[in-house]
Amino acid sequence: MKTYKMVCLDIDGTLLSSRHEITEHTKQVIRKVVNEKQIPVILVSARMPKGILFLQKELNIVQPIICYSGALIWNHGDQRLSITIPVSKVKMVYTIVKRLGIHISLYKDDEWFIEELDEWAKQESEITKITPSIADFSNLFLIWEQNNTGANKILCMADFDRIQKLDAKLKQHLSTHLNVYPSKSTYLEIMSKHATKTSGIEYLCKEFGIQRSEIIAIGDNFNDTNMIEFAGLGIAMGNAPIQVKEIADDITLSNDQDGVAEALKKYLLS
Repeated sequence: MKTYKMVCLDIDGTLLSSRHEITEHTKQVIRKVVNEKQIPVILVSARMPKGILFLQKELNIVQPIICYSGALIWNHGDQRLSITIPVSKVKMVYTIVKRLGIHISLYKDDEWFIEELDEWAKQESEITKITPSIADFSNLFLIWEQNNTGANKILCMADFDRIQKLDAKLKQHLSTHLNVYPSKSTYLEIMSKHATKTSGIEYLCKEFGIQRSEIIAIGDNFNDTNMIEFAGLGIAMGNAPIQVKEIADDITLSNDQDGVAEALKKYLLS
């Protein structure tokens, strides 16, 4: 059997069931991989640190986490890597979003900023179990300009038609600077062009002294395709879109059928 030395797991739609929970069976399998095989399991997500750390605690694993789809690597409270969207580009996105009447959330380090607690923010807060900070964005932009920084991630939420319009506009005007992709039909995630899940994994490969051929990566959505293709073994979830399944080396069961646990048992515990 081929030797693998690192597992990289997407969270939403992969590690978590459709009820946004890690099943007991999946927890047990991951703990066996970590404790018996001594293989690090890295959580890789578009989420902020707060939205990942409580899941890591549930799993009883202690490793760096890759946040904001590679824009931030967080290790025991310390930043190892931080890639931000320049505030000039954040303001351009903000202008387009407000014209379309779409919700916008800004993420920096381990903070989530909103202008008001609307229904979209309430929904995301319930899913992630995180309370956002209400902020005056004009003041926030001024502070970021003074510190020569910006947001690690922008999240836009609206009905499908508006998200489609926004996606098209951003790709038309800002595609050379930003990675833009829908994580749900009503969610649009925006990061720096320099930030990908693969760039975060490459950073940790150097730190752990691991080759890409020794990595298993498991994901379910379009923003997972780069890490699935990069890894020595790229696995798509059974609930993934057909385009994601087509580029994977293997397809496991869905997130409601313990697909992560089944893949890890097949390749690491059999």
